[in-house]
Amino acid sequence: MHIVAILALDDVSGFDLAIPCQVFALARKPDGTPAYEVRVCAQRTVTATAGEQSPFRISAPYGLAGVRDADTVIVPGVDPHRPPSPRTVRLLRDAAAAGARVASICTGAFVLAAAGLLDGHRATTHWMFAEHLAKSFPEVEVDPSVLFVDNGHVLTSAGVAAGLDLCLHMVRRDHGAAAAAHTARMTVMAPQRAGGQAQFIEYRDPAGDCADLGPTLQWMQDNLDRPLTVADVAARAAMSPRSLSRHFRAQTGTTVLRWLLHRRLQRARELLETTDLPVERISRAAGFGSIEALRHHFARHVGTTPKAYRATFRAEPGS
Repeated sequence: MHIVAILALDDVSGFDLAIPCQVFALARKPDGTPAYEVRVCAQRTVTATAGEQSPFRISAPYGLAGVRDADTVIVPGVDPHRPPSPRTVRLLRDAAAAGARVASICTGAFVLAAAGLLDGHRATTHWMFAEHLAKSFPEVEVDPSVLFVDNGHVLTSAGVAAGLDLCLHMVRRDHGAAAAAHTARMTVMAPQRAGGQAQFIEYRDPAGDCADLGPTLQWMQDNLDRPLTVADVAARAAMSPRSLSRHFRAQTGTTVLRWLLHRRLQRARELLETTDLPVERISRAAGFGSIEALRHHFARHVGTTPKAYRATFRAEPGS
């Protein structure tokens, strides 16, 4: 079974630590069996933080040696001003060298950077600490505007809830969109946001009348098969296109058309995994209109063809 080791360093963010525990423990294979073995690894009992407070301590069932045979190692957020111990650095370097996938949530990126695992790579962290990360580790290409960055075997995410998006992204990479969607439902959250969406950075509604776009988003989700335009969505929301664009970016972190594209790709993935529909019908049901358009966006955003994706992730009959 795929082993996920979560490294609990002293002053670990309690929320960041809980995210991968919950997501990977709830993830299931198509036959309903657990997809991962989850380990929390710590050198000793450690302090867990919530903001500037330290309300509890954690005694982990695994020592640091539990990281050594892990397939995925995750570093939750820690104090970005406290360098990791030499032992932690060696442990992460050895894990990466052995082929483990290594990921960070929030300020856990500082630990990966200290181990040299982010050198020459694009990475992200909480927007409040992005400048500090860039100055401290000039070999790292810091992008403060995205939710997470996937470099293959090294992944980083922004603060707090973006860790949920990163973990669901890894579940999707490992087991497909249906497994990720099921896990999202179990954690009672919306479908995973794309990594390229923006972090929510100090937004203030300029008019003080931030409209709730929830019903409009649901309408868009229910009508993905239609050739929706910004004007169509604006009419549904009873706004001008300009006002819609402002409110939409404020509430979702992205544009109307990018949101639609991500949801359409998600719909296509789910249909490829869970149905025997011809690809042509899937392209229409997901709102792409043609096989050519579906293939184009799959190649650009998923990195494969619809046919190859189905062959990899199609659930077995009866599973």
